[in-house]
Amino acid sequence: MQELNYDENSKVLNHKDEVISFKCELQENLQKAMKEFVEEHPNWDQYRILQAAIAGFLMQKGFQNRDLTRLYIGNMFSMNFED
Repeated sequence: MQELNYDENSKVLNHKDEVISFKCELQENLQKAMKEFVEEHPNWDQYRILQAAIAGFLMQKGFQNRDLTRLYIGNMFSMNFED
């Protein structure tokens, strides 16, 4: 699996959203599981998984934000929410 560099996903992001790149080290088991998942689900990629995971985690921890909810739902269900 390639190094994590964020590419803009036009299905999920609005044109006014900012994209921030970051590097992240993953445990080998997590990276293998993510690679297997992406291979079995071609409509997903590593960026979509990470966005959905982070947004889902923040929502579970009580962070409430309409844009975050839209991002999470958009990633989970391949939806595009336009204002």
